[in-house]
Amino acid sequence: MEGLENMTFISNAVSLVTYFYGYMNFSLTKSANTLTNFMGTSFLVALFGGLISDTYLSRFKTCVLFGCIELLGYAALTVQAHFDQLRPPPCQGLAISQTTQCQAADSGQAAILFTGLYLVAFGTSGVKAALPSLGADQFDERDPKRSSFFNWFLLSFTAGAIIGVTFIVWISTNQGWDWAFGVCTVAVLVSIMVLSMGKSLYRNNVPKGSPLLRIIQVFVVAIRNRKLPQPGIEDELHEVAGVHNEILPRTDQFRFLDRAAIEHTSDDGSTSVNLGPWRICTVTQVEETKIIIRMLPIILSTVFMNTCLAQLQTFTVQQSTTMNTHVLGIKMPGSSIPVIPLVFMFIFIPIYDCVFVPIARKITGIPTGIRYLQRIGVGLVLSAISMAVAGVVETRRKSVAREHGMVDSLQPLPMNVLWLGYQYSIFGLADMFTFVGLIQFFYEESSAGMKSLGTAISWCSSAFGYYLSSVVVDVVNKVSGGWYKKVEVIYKEENHAEGKQVEMLNAV
Repeated sequence: MEGLENMTFISNAVSLVTYFYGYMNFSLTKSANTLTNFMGTSFLVALFGGLISDTYLSRFKTCVLFGCIELLGYAALTVQAHFDQLRPPPCQGLAISQTTQCQAADSGQAAILFTGLYLVAFGTSGVKAALPSLGADQFDERDPKRSSFFNWFLLSFTAGAIIGVTFIVWISTNQGWDWAFGVCTVAVLVSIMVLSMGKSLYRNNVPKGSPLLRIIQVFVVAIRNRKLPQPGIEDELHEVAGVHNEILPRTDQFRFLDRAAIEHTSDDGSTSVNLGPWRICTVTQVEETKIIIRMLPIILSTVFMNTCLAQLQTFTVQQSTTMNTHVLGIKMPGSSIPVIPLVFMFIFIPIYDCVFVPIARKITGIPTGIRYLQRIGVGLVLSAISMAVAGVVETRRKSVAREHGMVDSLQPLPMNVLWLGYQYSIFGLADMFTFVGLIQFFYEESSAGMKSLGTAISWCSSAFGYYLSSVVVDVVNKVSGGWYKKVEVIYKEENHAEGKQVEMLNAV
C-alpha cells in the first residue's frame, strides 16, 4: 500500500505546479504557494489521522477509511482534468508580458480543484499516520525484524516515488493530466484492495480513548495543583492500569507535572481515588505527557533538514532547466530530477539493512546496529553537507554562464544536469538515515495508546520544513532585492500527434 500510495503522492508533489500554472491559469507565485500549502497540509494533518487511529478506529480501519478519502480526491481531479468546461480556457497567442491577462479559474472551477486537492491531502495524511504503526504492530516488541520492517517500508516508499517521478510524470507530460490523475486513482484503489486482503491476518490495536485528551488533562490538573508541595515518594501518586494495561514507571524529568497525579486525602486521612479525570491523573498519563515533551527537540532538529528538502525540490529543479538535460541521449524532464536521490536510496537501503546493521550489531550489541538518535544525527550531518555541495555546484553553474556569456540566455548551459546529482545523492543518503530513524524512534518511544500519534508527530517535521522553506525564500528575496521575482517564465509549444502541450521552462 505504501509503494502505490506514495507513487501517486510524490508524482504530484514534483509536477502539480505545472498543472496549476499551465492549466488552471494560476500565477507563478500562487502556483508555488498552492503546492507548498498542499504538501504542508498533507503532513501536518497526519496528527488528526493519528488521533483517529488511537482514539476511535483501529490502524487498519484508519488506513482503509483515509485511503478511500484520498481515492475520492484523485477521482475529482481526474474529472476536472478531463472535461474542458471544468477548467479555464487555455492561454494561447499571448506574449510573456500578457500572461496576466489569461482568464482565471472561476469560483466553481477553483472549488473543484481545492476539494480534490485537500481530499488527497486529508486522505494521505491518515495513511501516513497509521500505516507504519500497523506494520510495526505485527512484530513483537523485541523482535529485531521490526527494525528491518521500517527499512523495507522505506524501500517501498522509495520504489513508489521512483515510479511516480518517472512514469507518472511522463504520462502527465505526454498523455495529459486526466490520464495521470486517472492512473493515480486506480493505484490508490488497488492499494486499498491489497491492504484489505490481509484483514484476517493482522494484529490490530484496540483504541481506548484520546491520547490528546489525556495530555490536556495532565496540564489542567497540574496547573490546578500547582500550589501543592512536590510529591516526595512515588506512593503519594495515583496509579491504575493504563491503556492496554500498560503502566509506565515514574521519571524525574519535568517533575512539576507529577502534581497532576497527587492523591487527595479525606479528613479522616484515607486516600480518595473517586475523583474524575479532570481532578486527578495517573502516573502513566503523566509519563505519556513527558514523552511528548521529550519528542519536541527531536522534531525541531529535523525541521531544518526538511527545509533543505523543500529547497532541493524547488530550486534544484529550476537549476536543471538552465542546464543540458540530455543523459545518455535521453532528455530528462525537470520534474524527474528527484529520481537521482531516490535511486541512491533504493540501492543503499538493502545494503544498510543486510550488510551494515548485522556488522554494527556485532560491534555495538544493539539490535538495530546503531541507536535511533545516532541514525537521525548521521542524516542531519549529511543534509548539511548536501546543502554545502549545492552551494558549490550553483557557484560552478553561474561561473559557466559568465564564461560563455549566457547569463541572460534562455539556451541550456554547456553543463550537464548530472552535476546536480552530487547534492541529490548525498541528501538521498541523509533521508535514508533520518526518515526511518525518526519514524522508528517516535513509534518505539510512544506508549501503547499513542503509537499512531507518535508516528504522525514525526511527519509534522516535514510540514514545518515546507512552511519554513517559504519563510526562507521570502527573507532571501527581501534581502537580495527581489532575486526570486526575477524568475522569467516562458512557454514552449510542442506539436504532438494528439494535440498541443504546453511545457513550462523556468530560467533563473
